[in-house]
Amino acid sequence: MEAILFASGEPVHIDRICLALELDKETAETLLQKLGDHYAYNRRGVRLTRMNESWQLCSAPDYADIIRKAFEIRKSAKLSQPALEVLTIIAYYQPTTRAYVDQIRGVDSSYTMSLLLERKLIEECGRLQVPGRPHLYRTTKEFLRVFHLSSLEELPEMPGIEADGQLRIGVGGAPDLPEEPTAQTPESPESAEEPEDADQTALDGMNE
Repeated sequence: MEAILFASGEPVHIDRICLALELDKETAETLLQKLGDHYAYNRRGVRLTRMNESWQLCSAPDYADIIRKAFEIRKSAKLSQPALEVLTIIAYYQPTTRAYVDQIRGVDSSYTMSLLLERKLIEECGRLQVPGRPHLYRTTKEFLRVFHLSSLEELPEMPGIEADGQLRIGVGGAPDLPEEPTAQTPESPESAEEPEDADQTALDGMNE
């Protein structure tokens, strides 16, 4: 299993592992979990991450600064509040359209969504069967990896909308959607993304 995961460098679906090792799914998952526990307990330099039905070897978060130093990698820019809002809406309502995201936020989210697409946190997943056939969007395996989630079922409680109409990350209760789309105002590029040399990572931004 370790050799398969190492050789791949990408998430490996559990079915592929079962086929290669001639194991049933339950046995394979048990062994993968034991392998992951072994890495974590012994504080190895790698960790085994689960993303839905796929597994991937990745570097241990404890050694992130050392890895960045070795390869001269700059810290990732944290996600801005607008980006977190868009990502949260898509995560909880996927698959959904940009118009639906705009309706909840009350602003044009096209720029922010293009940034999330570039960072591979969201992806297109078809079209809605209505006039105009708008694109549908969903979160990606990269989204699960970045936020250390095994599946979407591990998402925290549904965020809500405060009395002032602003989406609040981490607030309980589902947003109450308006009957009709609200007036939209353009969103500036400056508000959609933090500078590249921001001190916090995307995960820090979500936790905040």
